[in-house]
Amino acid sequence: MTPSTHHAATDAPRPDAPDPDSLDAEVLALLRAAFHAARSGDALQLQELLGRGVPADIRNEKGESLLLLASYHGHSEAVRLLLARGADPELPSDRGQTALQGAAFKGHVAVAELLLDAGAAVDGNNGDGKTPLLYATMFGRSELERLLLSRGAQREAGSHSA
Repeated sequence: MTPSTHHAATDAPRPDAPDPDSLDAEVLALLRAAFHAARSGDALQLQELLGRGVPADIRNEKGESLLLLASYHGHSEAVRLLLARGADPELPSDRGQTALQGAAFKGHVAVAELLLDAGAAVDGNNGDGKTPLLYATMFGRSELERLLLSRGAQREAGSHSA
């Protein structure tokens, strides 16, 4: 589980979005700034960019949403903002990764709580059986493991692939 770590300058909208070469330079700069703000946790800049029309669920060329990137990097305020603006906590990347899986992989308990409160599937997996609980267990993230179990996670949900 490794969301893109490339720099914001290479972020572009998904292939099913308009061709970046045909986008106005200012629009493309706004989109790149939004991915950078999500990745770096700059909630104030992200709020300003969302207010200027950047969609909360926009995804980059790997299908990674702003919410997935903010969650993976542990930025609670950015996650809270994106959820308040309607970001889908279940929107997967092209590899099937969700924001909760990213938070679990990195051990971000506060982010996981926000995502669960917003309706993220506690036992969601990316098609290969790797649930958030499996990630928490694999990496010894006991506080996150307790949170997921308290929210109804089932140990068996991902065990067939472990």
